[in-house]
Amino acid sequence: MDTLDLLLHPVRLRIVHAMSGARTHTTSDLCARLPDVPKTSIYRHVGLLAEAGVLEVADEQRVHGAVERHYRLRRERARIDAEDAASMSLADHRHGFAVGMAALLAEFNAYLDREGADPTADSVGYRQGTLWLSPDELAEMIDALRQVLATRSSNEPAPGRRPHLLSLILFPTEEPGA
Repeated sequence: MDTLDLLLHPVRLRIVHAMSGARTHTTSDLCARLPDVPKTSIYRHVGLLAEAGVLEVADEQRVHGAVERHYRLRRERARIDAEDAASMSLADHRHGFAVGMAALLAEFNAYLDREGADPTADSVGYRQGTLWLSPDELAEMIDALRQVLATRSSNEPAPGRRPHLLSLILFPTEEPGA
């Protein structure tokens, strides 16, 4: 299975999100984190991600006679690189965007379904706005965002920290010169 087919699936994308941040999880942990996904589906998708090298076994323990594996994400394998993105057709991009939105909606619903969910206290945001940018201004803004995010992307779990899902979506809304 190629990288695009592997990662552009809503359940596998949610598993990748759940595994980010240098954490390890068992398949049972993932079942608890994604209660809306059937357990058999999670086991199947974890198997596919492990077989493709996106997840690796960090530890194995015997639990009640069975082997329980703790997986960790291999970040370098859990991304669609520039070359893969450039090879995508418009239909591939449409599919990828739909998968991303489906995964985002499922994650947001799972957040809202949690006991004590408080979007105001948790600084939840879902805003949209239009920015008028030249190609140079766009490139400068993207570089500045990358720099800001890079300063936090290597953060690991620690007391007082909790994971936050950040989704940036950017595309032109009109044809050039319109």
